[in-house]
Amino acid sequence: MSKLRILYAATEIDPFLQTTKVAEMLRRLPASMQEMGCEIRIFVPRFGIINERKNRLHEVVRLSGINIAVGDDEKPLVIKVASIPTAKLQVYFIDNEDYFHRKSALVDKNDKFYADNDERAIFFCKGVLETVKKLGWSPNIVHCSDWMTGLIPLYLKTTYKKDPVFKDAKSVFSIYSNEFADKFEGNILEKAKMLDIDDEMMASLKTADFSGFIKMGMEYADTVVRSDEDFSDNMNGMFQEYALHKKLSQVATDENLHSSYLALYNELAN
Repeated sequence: MSKLRILYAATEIDPFLQTTKVAEMLRRLPASMQEMGCEIRIFVPRFGIINERKNRLHEVVRLSGINIAVGDDEKPLVIKVASIPTAKLQVYFIDNEDYFHRKSALVDKNDKFYADNDERAIFFCKGVLETVKKLGWSPNIVHCSDWMTGLIPLYLKTTYKKDPVFKDAKSVFSIYSNEFADKFEGNILEKAKMLDIDDEMMASLKTADFSGFIKMGMEYADTVVRSDEDFSDNMNGMFQEYALHKKLSQVATDENLHSSYLALYNELAN
């Protein structure tokens, strides 16, 4: 049997950026899967808070230069890579001057939520898939973590469904308690649109908030995993509603965590 190919997309990864539990999980889980014989690719946003010189990021010219549409705008995509010093893992960073050259991640120096965080998320989701397509690397599993990756399962089920690179890909959506109360501005449905997607398919996004991205991920992913954290009543209500129609995947939270994930991946891929 050929190696299981797993694509990880998330908001952050240790040691490059660590503000939530996502960073730690993304550092440990892909490394364990690689040790178990899987082929791994990791994608995160290149937030400006990440020091390029210190972390030895460099641009991959052959992967850069694609324009990514966000509504009526088209933004150039820049791909950078770096290696995790203590593991044989390479990380791909999605970059763009307008969206990611700020000295903080999601809020400004006054702790104010960036008004275009929805556009940054959309650019990231589209950028990941376009780059993987350019790599010509076909993942069996696309594991999306946190709200910023919530549109990838939708895109896999629609725009990229017939693409040879993604035709067999199954998606996992992991949810973390990184909830925020801020609302996004403008017509988010127009910004997020791609081929083969109509407004009805994105109805959950109309709330233009954190829960909209989470609901999209839950709706279109092949399976959903909730992290081992405390969630708000609002989030717990969403989980309960989801569980009425689909099954929430359970993974071990102890020393069996990684073998539990591998079993989940194999179940989806076969």
